[in-house]
Amino acid sequence: MAEQASGYNTIETSLVDGGTVLRILLNRPKGNILSGEMMGEIGAALAAHQDERHLRLVLLRGAGGNFSFGASVEEHRRDRAPAMLQGFHRFIRQVASYPVPVAALVEGRCLGGAFELTLACHLVFAGPDARFGCPEIKLAVFPPVLAVAGAARLGGALAEHLLLTGDEIDAATAERAHFVAAIFEGDVEEAFHTWYRARLLPLSACALRHAVRAARSGSPLAAALGEPLDAAERLYVDRVLASHDGNEGIEAFLARRPPAWRDE
Repeated sequence: MAEQASGYNTIETSLVDGGTVLRILLNRPKGNILSGEMMGEIGAALAAHQDERHLRLVLLRGAGGNFSFGASVEEHRRDRAPAMLQGFHRFIRQVASYPVPVAALVEGRCLGGAFELTLACHLVFAGPDARFGCPEIKLAVFPPVLAVAGAARLGGALAEHLLLTGDEIDAATAERAHFVAAIFEGDVEEAFHTWYRARLLPLSACALRHAVRAARSGSPLAAALGEPLDAAERLYVDRVLASHDGNEGIEAFLARRPPAWRDE
């Protein structure tokens, strides 16, 4: 039986599989937007459970058929973007450095900041309808985490293709890139738990913690999320937010009109 936790507005949490899996449901469908409030609540849930010695895995899943459409576009406006980026990158680093494995179970759309969140996870699973992408370039901005860490998780060519075009990839393409560990049909969460019970549940939680620490310590992903991410954030704040097009793309999207680029 799952042990439910209360006190959150945007997520639901429960301990399942005998308390060995922390299930975090992003619960603001249909988009499950990664607002500052939602990221804060996920971060609080992670912090509350990180010292539980029997914990073997964290599972992130989106309610309503989509994982998440990403961060709030309104929070990309010039007056809010610096604080949004700082908070988002702090959140990404928390997930990437979490002491037990973090898995994302992706159905439907996984876009923008949500895709960047999955880049920080240790394992990614998908339903057959999953779609991954960062469309920021179409708004004349760019996704800093994908820019600096995409190569470590996806390979350089695919990461740059997604960064520069804003294209999406399906679950099968992500699996071929060795980013998605498995594609589940039917009841995807039950299929996930079957996978988990066969592969991770029999293992020592202590050993998993040591393995996660060893894998991430000094890894290309950890390195990318250090100074390179700080530099990308400064570039975004100092140059993108100062540009005409970087603001025009956001405002045009929110107004549902075509953008008027000046290429400056």
